[in-house]
Amino acid sequence: MNALLFDRPVWFATGPLILEEAHEMEDFSYHRPVLAQETVELLAPRPGSLVVDATCGGGGHTEAILKTGADVLALDQDPDAIEYAREQLAHVGTRVTLRQANFRNTDKILDELGIPTIGGALIDLGVSSRQLENAKRGFSMMRNGPLDMRMDPWNQSTTAADIVNNYSEEQLTQLFRDLGEEPAARRIASVIVKTRKTTPFRETLSLARAIEKVVGRHGRRHPATQAFQALRMEVNDELGALEQGLRVLTSRLETGARIAVISFHSLEDRIVKNFFRDRSREWLDRPEWPEPQRNPEYSLNLITSKPIEPGEDEQRANPRSRSAKLRVAEKLG
Repeated sequence: MNALLFDRPVWFATGPLILEEAHEMEDFSYHRPVLAQETVELLAPRPGSLVVDATCGGGGHTEAILKTGADVLALDQDPDAIEYAREQLAHVGTRVTLRQANFRNTDKILDELGIPTIGGALIDLGVSSRQLENAKRGFSMMRNGPLDMRMDPWNQSTTAADIVNNYSEEQLTQLFRDLGEEPAARRIASVIVKTRKTTPFRETLSLARAIEKVVGRHGRRHPATQAFQALRMEVNDELGALEQGLRVLTSRLETGARIAVISFHSLEDRIVKNFFRDRSREWLDRPEWPEPQRNPEYSLNLITSKPIEPGEDEQRANPRSRSAKLRVAEKLG
């Protein structure tokens, strides 16, 4: 395989440092890989096989997989992440191939490379510290920047500002309620719609402050956290990408190969849980059926009946790992 492949020049985002948590490094760093040991052990890649790290970020999980003797196709939709990973993984040579792409399009990348099946897949759904800390990316509630939130500024046109300034009050309410699980969804949407009539939202701090006035301060968590999460997920169609990516990656697994998914909130985990459950039942039964029927989607064996969560030591060393859940399934013949 060709090493470190790129389709176009690398886009690199720069901007002022955002200290959202006291433990952050004074540079644009990626968070340490979450559940790295548990993930690699349960993924169990075979030496010489090809594993897809579908969200390589800073390359931490990729390096851990490479140590098992497997090769890696490392994907990330963020071009900045690909540039960072290229530098971090330069020493491994041809054993890693990097592509800037959303993992929902993994099948297209594999077809381009002439690879019919893979020996494993990993999806880490966490947002990196590097993305959160760079004000120009528009994710931060602490430092001012454009209200952007696009993971892939090359191929995405819709920004968070477009959504905030153009969605109806009802659409915004549903967005904050469904994706942000925000109790004050309707009140936040109402204030946004009233404010934008005279002053459209263009920057992160103006929106964060407007939300704070509605929700108020309660504890250390920023009151705009859930609304910003909802906007980020909408801009990047994160749940749609996850559903499609799960189908694509599992369809390309070799018999006996495994897929591991690390999620960080209940909406993601529910999708992964249901996807694995629905494809690990050999027989389906309903009260109105005369007898059970074979499940046409039966193709997986559950490796983790319950999600694996970080231990106390990892949570202390990396507070952002607290909400992580790891689920793993194996492809049946």
